[in-house]
Amino acid sequence: MQQFSVNPDFIVRDETSLRELFPATHELAIQKCQTRLDKHAREFISRSPFLCLGTQGVDGRADVSPRGDPAGFVRVLDQETLAIPDRPGNNRLDSLSNIVANPSVGLLFMVPGFDDTLRVNGTATLVVDPELLKAMSINDRVPKVAIVVKVTSVFMHCAKAFRRSHLWDPSKFQDRSEMPSLINIIMDQTTGAPDDAGEMKALDDKLEEDYKRTLY
Repeated sequence: MQQFSVNPDFIVRDETSLRELFPATHELAIQKCQTRLDKHAREFISRSPFLCLGTQGVDGRADVSPRGDPAGFVRVLDQETLAIPDRPGNNRLDSLSNIVANPSVGLLFMVPGFDDTLRVNGTATLVVDPELLKAMSINDRVPKVAIVVKVTSVFMHCAKAFRRSHLWDPSKFQDRSEMPSLINIIMDQTTGAPDDAGEMKALDDKLEEDYKRTLY
């Protein structure tokens, strides 16, 4: 594939030039931004089984990671504070390392079937308080750390992106088997995937067993 390069004549270089491309922000879009988790935000969070966590390292590099659990897994501690349990993963610790270096985070809460989302921005702290962690245990497995977020802004986001993408529309669901499995892709990208179909299936089965064993 030929490498793409941007024509410097078409780069937007400042906010003034950016805003000239768009109509003025609707007053409600400005006013809707809150600094506390009101009853609507708290109910949305209680229904949400999934969020995306955006972080940024000390070097300015951004990262987004998915977080998921049964609905209501994020605990609202007060009107300005929430806590996210950190479940077992691949131990890269990208998001957690970023939070140690730069506490600014962005959260996007989703609810299956809802086209609107909830956006929360704030500052995060990694906490190992035993009582808090125990309260977020599942199957008697306690998370090693909680991400406690002090909210600075919160607002509902409109449905346009989800309407455009038809994310929840079953008629638009794609067949996962049309792409290689996760472990196949990772091995292609690293050591090389085996050519033998039986060997590849054994690796796929092992990953599924690992999911069951290490989910919590």
